[in-house]
Amino acid sequence: MLKELLAKEQQYLNYFFDNLDLDSLQEIFDIFKHCPGMIVLTGVGKSGLIAKKIAATMTSTNTRAIYLSPVNALHGDLGIISEDDVFVFLSKSGESDELLNLIPSVRNKAVKTIAIVSNPESRLAKACDKYLCLPLEKELCPYNMAPTTSTSIQMIFGDIMAVGLMRHNKFSLDDFAQNHPAGSIGKKITVRVRDLMITGKSIPLCQETDKLFDTLVELSNKKCGCILITDKNKQLLGIFTDGDLRRTLQKFGPNGLNKQLHEVMSKDPRTIDPNTLATEAIKIMENSLSNEVSVLPVINENDEVIGLIKLHDIIQTGIS
Repeated sequence: MLKELLAKEQQYLNYFFDNLDLDSLQEIFDIFKHCPGMIVLTGVGKSGLIAKKIAATMTSTNTRAIYLSPVNALHGDLGIISEDDVFVFLSKSGESDELLNLIPSVRNKAVKTIAIVSNPESRLAKACDKYLCLPLEKELCPYNMAPTTSTSIQMIFGDIMAVGLMRHNKFSLDDFAQNHPAGSIGKKITVRVRDLMITGKSIPLCQETDKLFDTLVELSNKKCGCILITDKNKQLLGIFTDGDLRRTLQKFGPNGLNKQLHEVMSKDPRTIDPNTLATEAIKIMENSLSNEVSVLPVINENDEVIGLIKLHDIIQTGIS
């Protein structure tokens, strides 16, 4: 049953994409793009919920947008709109009385009106300055009643508009960080390697001439799963991990413990700058499926080791 429903929804969504008038879509986008005021969205029932979501997405990405309840709009909330705004009505049928009753009052404010409907012959489409038809073959609901596919294509429309405006306005990752200082999104775009890295005496360090046997205490006590091998100026020469220890013992047996670190370390390890986002550190660690690492040496502009970042510590923040 579920496989059949997925196939039907895919069919209905393909119908939407195949029949959407791209020129009309571009025309609506251009109106949004050049709107000097706010994009005001409204809708009834499930369409109202989608209108709220679209407004919230736009607002969070630096497009001035707001949702107005059609009922509250007729009881004073229309006072917030001005002739610089664009008023957007979301409705599958385009026949909702609550929305139609708004048209005269919005027109009195000299506000441009746009209907987003799935019925181009509807009263709402004809009453607004512009309309966009979202082609709907059928609802996924077996009775073709419950808003299902219709709200999905409304959401797609809203996401396309919001992301298109993001790109037009050159909305940056730093802008995102300013608008989302809390939660998982905030962490992903604000937490940097320097905020999570191990520093000072907690960094497991050894010299290249140290014997493996003599470094086992450092490897165990620092609990980082590795040792960083540096010269006297803290320039990184290599890394020796728990995995390298296993491979050394498999290859040399007990005699491997007498090897100097430069003989068994991994040279030219991946490194990272302290100002890099923690999410980017994860990408570097997982850069190659055949050679994933769980730690990265942190080096400064002089190539000196100043820290160590662990995948475990990043995951614990809830970023990944």
